Amino acid sequence: MKCNVGGIDRAIRALVGVVLISLVFVGPQTPWGWVGLLPLATAIIGWCPPYTLLGINTCQPRASKEGGKT
Repeated sequence: MKCNVGGIDRAIRALVGVVLISLVFVGPQTPWGWVGLLPLATAIIGWCPPYTLLGINTCQPRASKEGGKT
């Protein structure tokens, strides 16, 4: 599994996941808040299956360790 979720995308997913999970404990207290586990998991792992299917990649390209030599 290659990383396809970038830094800002990960932060947004983590925030949305935590907010949704918090709905289980405060607010309407419905089990739908557990849906927040999905964006939180993809933020932690750094890989999103739908992104793979759609060919989306929000990761920054990694710099070569050799200083640009090929």
